[in-house]
Amino acid sequence: MNKIITCIHIEGKKLFHSKVPLITILVFTIVPFIGGFSMFVLKDPILAQNLGFISAKAHIMGTADWPSYFSLLAQAVAIGGLVVFGFIASWIFGREYSDRTIKDLLALPISRNIIVFSKFIVTALWCSVLYIFVLVLGLIVGKVVDIPGWSSDIMIRGTLVFIFCSILTILLSTPVAFFASVGRGYLSPLGFMVFTIVLAQIIAVTGYGQFFPWSIPALISGIAGSDSAMIEGVSIIIVLLTSLFGVVGTMLWWRYVDQN
Repeated sequence: MNKIITCIHIEGKKLFHSKVPLITILVFTIVPFIGGFSMFVLKDPILAQNLGFISAKAHIMGTADWPSYFSLLAQAVAIGGLVVFGFIASWIFGREYSDRTIKDLLALPISRNIIVFSKFIVTALWCSVLYIFVLVLGLIVGKVVDIPGWSSDIMIRGTLVFIFCSILTILLSTPVAFFASVGRGYLSPLGFMVFTIVLAQIIAVTGYGQFFPWSIPALISGIAGSDSAMIEGVSIIIVLLTSLFGVVGTMLWWRYVDQN
């Protein structure tokens, strides 16, 4: 237990001595403000046109209310989180190869499984901090913009959907760690992220998104409207199995593959 805590502490220090926390916070800070701006425009498009925020020829679609706002935040995390959370996992695992510290790390008298597990924990913790940050900032921005339709029931439901989508997206970052280990750096996991995001859009359009793990969080967020109702327990199981594959695969790679 002490070794796990020590490893988590060390991995946390590595993370916070880098620019990754600052970069990821800045990226996710944009999300609530874009959502708030969208609600402001939808709430009063004539005022937005008079202020010069949008063109008079712009076609405005959607409604300005809290359910739509929560859905927008959840969609942003479900899609953008694939990139941001994947980037974090890619850096935490891939940096050991890029900085050529992998040999020193594996020479320590600590189980490789503990090292990998601590990296996953740090990844999950920081990703959790980020989505909580987005949620809190989003609530503040929503209040400032004075979005209509607020109620405690809507807030609870919207928050639960947002958190659920965020957790599923975090779980999908584990295969990125596997490809960062196999590819021994950043290039392979980044290519894998781009591939899965593009494929997720294509498969969702065909109507089989509920069976493709990287499409599922976005569908739950309501990006496809009524199609989100098609999500069933099997979709959650698919995400969990995909995440488990990433964890087990990464641990087996670090444990058995020659690291020369």
